[in-house]
Amino acid sequence: MAGPSRGEVTQLLRAWSGGDESAFEKLVPLVYEELHRLAHLYMVRERPGHTLQTSALVNEAYLRLVDASQVAWESRTHFFAVSANIMRRILVQFARSHRSGKRGGGAGVADFDIALLPSPEGDEDLIALDDALDALAGNDPREAKVVELRFFGGLSVEETAEVLKVGEKTVRRDWNHAKAWLLDEMRRGAQA
Repeated sequence: MAGPSRGEVTQLLRAWSGGDESAFEKLVPLVYEELHRLAHLYMVRERPGHTLQTSALVNEAYLRLVDASQVAWESRTHFFAVSANIMRRILVQFARSHRSGKRGGGAGVADFDIALLPSPEGDEDLIALDDALDALAGNDPREAKVVELRFFGGLSVEETAEVLKVGEKTVRRDWNHAKAWLLDEMRRGAQA
């Protein structure tokens, strides 16, 4: 983020949480470029020919963020972590509705890696990953949050540690364990 400082964004977030609606209007231009970059990262992982476009994903996330004014924003990093979660949920809802429109649907298998996930079954991969991530959250909520922030949110180890208020070593350990667990869970789900 080249223009505004982290502190400026954090100040506006806190003012918005405190009920200052004009703070949100000032915030949007400051974070739009980063939201667009985040949405683009999501969209390049989607199947070719996906009908949802990057700008539409940003706009949908914006509409949901407007309703999030009561969140006690801690920092710029917290805001982008929540935004990443919102975008993930939008894409999963979109994939589920797309799959339900097809005859029968069915889950595909994808290797879980930080690399991009392009495949003709992108919707199925995203749904399988989302289901596995929900199962992980039931077993280890912090590990699930690490995956959400790193994989979906594009946050670094340092930023993830800041959001979760843990050490970087803990994030790395959780990240490695969660990747292995999710891959195993996704493979099990595909065999069922």
